[in-house]
Amino acid sequence: MSGESTDKILNKIMMLHPKIIDLKLDRVLSLLKKLGNPEKELPPVIHISGTNGKGSTQAIIKAGLEADGKTVHSYTSPHLVRFNERINVAGTIISDDKLNEVLCECYKSNAGAQITYFELTTVAAILAFSRFKADYCILEVGLGGRFDATNIIEEPEVCIITPISLDHEKLLGSTIEKIAFEKAGILKNSSPCFVAEQEPEALEVIKNVANTVGSNLRIYNEDWNLKEKADGFYFKDSLGGVKLPLPSLVGSHQVLNAGISVAVLRHLGISSKSVLRNALLDVVWPARMQRLVSGPITEIAKNSEIWLDGGHNPAAGQVLSDTLKSLIPKKTFLICGMLNTKDVSGYMNNLKDIADELIAISVPEEVATLTALETSIFAKKAGIKATQAQSLEDAVSVAVLHSGPSRIVICGSLYLAGFVLRNHG
Repeated sequence: MSGESTDKILNKIMMLHPKIIDLKLDRVLSLLKKLGNPEKELPPVIHISGTNGKGSTQAIIKAGLEADGKTVHSYTSPHLVRFNERINVAGTIISDDKLNEVLCECYKSNAGAQITYFELTTVAAILAFSRFKADYCILEVGLGGRFDATNIIEEPEVCIITPISLDHEKLLGSTIEKIAFEKAGILKNSSPCFVAEQEPEALEVIKNVANTVGSNLRIYNEDWNLKEKADGFYFKDSLGGVKLPLPSLVGSHQVLNAGISVAVLRHLGISSKSVLRNALLDVVWPARMQRLVSGPITEIAKNSEIWLDGGHNPAAGQVLSDTLKSLIPKKTFLICGMLNTKDVSGYMNNLKDIADELIAISVPEEVATLTALETSIFAKKAGIKATQAQSLEDAVSVAVLHSGPSRIVICGSLYLAGFVLRNHG
């Protein structure tokens, strides 16, 4: 495989994917053993599970650690533009050469055994991290928690569970309680776990799992809390209180993400107000209510605002709705493309009060996309005025033609967001 492009190597890895995904850690543990157990060579690990807010939370924590002079490995998924984004080695996105090196080594050591794409690429990330010094390593769960490929660290420095909601029900379960049990599977004996605001039934499950494994929970509104103000938020924990600015990421939900991030940073010994302030103001996390200010579609939009949001489940729909309601009122068009693996009705039902019109498109380059017609039907059933367009550019043109200056939000799928950033960013 030496000399092949990253895409060709990843395609070969995809061919090893089991026909039926049985969630377990055997394949990952077996490959790690063949590689000499690189997971045992990682710096202190911060392990993040949950349904919504994982990416933003890790980004704020990473920004805080780096503002304090620390070096940080980080692993996230999915990527938006190129696979390398998932693996950040000591503060830098992994190079093609280094990525190909670890992918080839993992592929060769796996020796043709069945393994999922995510499992092998997670092992490749861990192998890359083990070869470079850093002060911390942040691992973001890909799916669930209990049997996720990242859940192979015996003693994390700290665990985090962000808000839990319904998502991936076919694999994780159809109730909040079942999903919470899977997410809480990252809890370990003697490792503290910071828990964000949760539905009561989810929190009860997390507490039960913590009691079983011996994890010490630090829970929102019990061990730490915050109060949002017009010009910032007030955070308080056992160390005292501190007034901090609103994060650069847009939306009240990002204040909650900032809160748990600050709680973790203070636990890790980073309590300088200037460092925490820098973390909140400098953090960048693409496709989470990201304002697009340049590129081809902004030229089509003329004087209209263009926003990009990759949320795709009912809770993300509610967050998008709340965020738009917090902005100065303006006629709002949603350009929406969704996958057939998501709870489209649940997502749409939370948007009916904020959209003047939805223009449905298919997600380009994605086999699992709903057609524009199918997405528009879901929108109409939710009580949203909906039409269809053949392309993203057509949809933007229609919005501008119908209303003049307005607010246009491209939403519904991270894969759609990735397409926008690749082609129009």
